Amino acid sequence: MSHPTNEPGADLPEGARAVPGQSAAPGTSPAPPAGPTAAELAAQYAAKSGVRRNHDGQIDVLSSVGGVQGLAESVAPGLVFTILFTLTTDLQVSLIAALAASAVFTAVRLVSRTPVTQALAGLVGVAFCAFVALRTGNAEDFFLPGFFINGAYIVGMAASVIFRWPFAGLLFGFIRNEGVEWRKDPMRVRAYALATWIIVAVLALRLVVQVPLYLVENIAALGSTRVAMGLPLYALGLWLAWMVSRPARAVPVAGADPKG
Repeated sequence: MSHPTNEPGADLPEGARAVPGQSAAPGTSPAPPAGPTAAELAAQYAAKSGVRRNHDGQIDVLSSVGGVQGLAESVAPGLVFTILFTLTTDLQVSLIAALAASAVFTAVRLVSRTPVTQALAGLVGVAFCAFVALRTGNAEDFFLPGFFINGAYIVGMAASVIFRWPFAGLLFGFIRNEGVEWRKDPMRVRAYALATWIIVAVLALRLVVQVPLYLVENIAALGSTRVAMGLPLYALGLWLAWMVSRPARAVPVAGADPKG
């Protein structure tokens, strides 16, 4: 039995229907291409985020932060800067060494023909931090841009909860094969809102600990906490967010053992 359809042109004779790829009839203008939907944008973001889950359904934390290489790329420049400045108090030498460390990781990725996006973004970030510190002449200002970036993430994630598009849902929904269907379930929205607040708390904790150290110009402590509270702490927050937002009935991963 045929079913009625709301498809445009369904009630027209076969020859009068538009054919995909065929030019519009004379005197008519083609319909403009539709922009990406919110669901499509969320899917693209989730795909590019690097967040993955294992066959047992648990989040792959190491992969989510770029693997061992990504972790090293994040930690090394700040660590090099902190150690050298603590030992030499030479701002220029310390900044050059931090830039060199970041550049080495970018070169390694280029030589090995692996994606350079993360390393290149890190290099640009380190270069900007070095520029700020050189302009002010204060070593602690090497860490200043990070505070503003951190604050922008906090504001953005808080807004995502307020507008009922919690960040954790956008990040985890497609990985769990939920798409954006979770938005139709108030319990799932609340779960992803709570997960988002956990990530926000991690970011806020960084500011609570590091800003006072910046104000008293304690470079050694600031650099050390910046390393410890960078990707390692973020990875912990991501794992906690994943755990608290688990659906009541897990969606199986393709190819996984259903008993796993």
